[in-house]
This record gives sequence, structure tokens and C-alpha cells, in this order.
Amino acid sequence: MKWILGRAERATLARFARRRLLVALDYDGTLAPIVAIPTRAAMRMRTRRALRRAAACYPCVVISGRSRSDLLRRLRGLGLRQVIGNHGGEPSPRGRQVRARVRRWRVALARRLRGLAGVSIEDKGLSLAIHYRKSADPARARDGIGEAVSRLAHARSVGGNCVVNVVPQDAPHKGTALDAERLRLGCDAVLYVGDDETDEDVFTRPARWRLGIRVGRGAASRARYYLRDQAQLDDLLESLVRLREAKAPAGRSAPGQVARALVARGSVK
Repeated sequence: MKWILGRAERATLARFARRRLLVALDYDGTLAPIVAIPTRAAMRMRTRRALRRAAACYPCVVISGRSRSDLLRRLRGLGLRQVIGNHGGEPSPRGRQVRARVRRWRVALARRLRGLAGVSIEDKGLSLAIHYRKSADPARARDGIGEAVSRLAHARSVGGNCVVNVVPQDAPHKGTALDAERLRLGCDAVLYVGDDETDEDVFTRPARWRLGIRVGRGAASRARYYLRDQAQLDDLLESLVRLREAKAPAGRSAPGQVARALVARGSVK
């Protein structure tokens, strides 16, 4: 993996910035630091400012495992073109059917996991997140969760940072959701930043003009580039803004005007 902010990779970042680039970002561990209590995960003010400026220069989307309603509340006012929740599955035309299935899974898992201390189930409507960060024996908890999930019908599990995500087998994932957004927005290149196992659904998809960046180096990751830590996302966004502003010819609309135009064309407010 190569450090995307290193001197040797500046040309790579500049080449992508010259194209019709879609900037896509995960939330937890990418836009916001990982915290012990997920409801308290929040972006730094510097990150909010950098993302707002980036969204004025490029079409920007967020694709996260959180529910879409949760994300919309956290990302209001940033000029994003789309917010996608539940690992790429939301919004969904089959929402009612999927929610009914997920409710049945939640009941079954609550019964099967009752004896595992420190394990909690988060219902996100179209998926479940089984957290075991508070378990005194994480390996035992993870194995128990895996065994319980394996008995669910039509479910797919994806690991994460002290969490096991449970999604429908046939649900879109982050990779397919990102491809759909690229086509919808008329972009010919994608820059995606993520930090977890669910982001590998993006990193493993072949494409010449896809720049996959992982937060933190990971030997098993298919991302070609990395940021040293979550705080460096601010540096990356600010670099993208500088590259686009440097490219803009004299007389081009200021970033604030561009952002307002994007909102008028259907951005997430």
C-alpha cells in the first residue's frame, strides 16, 4: 500500500482531481473517529469544513453501515449529492419486506446470544450490527455470534471493528451502490475512503479510474493506498479542494456558488 499524501503520490491525486471525480466516504472511522458508544461518533469541525468545501468542488456521497436517517441527521447542510445507509442497501425499493426479515433475525439472535455477556444487537432497519466491544472475551463472543448468524436464512455477515454486521444475502453492498452513484452523477472516476471490512466491497471491484484509500494500513486489504490515521482525512479533503481550485479558470464560480447549484440540482440538504 502507498501513502496517498506522500510526495510520490501527489501526481496520482492530481490526475484524479482533473477528471469528473466522484468523492465517496464511509462515516465511522473515516469521517468520524471510532468511539466506544456509536451514538457519540461525530465529525471534528475541521472535517465538517473540509467536507463542505470538497462538496462544493466535487460531487460527494457518503456510504455507511449506519441507517440513512441517522446519517442524514449527522450530515445535514454539507451539500452532499447522496447519503446511502445500511452498507449500500438504503434507500431500498424493498424496504418493508427487508425490515420484516431483519426483525425476525433480531428476535432469533436475541434468543441465541442471551448467554454472551457484553454483546448487544443494534437494529438499523435493513440490517443488524452485533457489537461485542464490551465483552470480556472478544474471541468467544465473536465465535458465538458467528455460529448464531450462520443459522439465519438468507443472511450475509461482514466483520468489522468489534462488530458483526448482518445483511440480506441479495442486498446491494457498498461497491454496487457506489457504481450506481457514479453512473447517476455522470462521473468517470471515483475516489473512495473507508476503514473497515465492509469497505473491501469497494476496494475489490476492478476499475481503472477507482482510487481506493484505506484509513490505516491493512495487510489483508485490497486498497492500493492508505491514510496513516483518521485525522489525515482532513488533509486529504483539503488537498482535493486545493487541486480543484487551482484548476479552475479565471471567472469560474466560487465554491459556495457551486455548492448552491448542486443543492438546486438535488443535493442532500
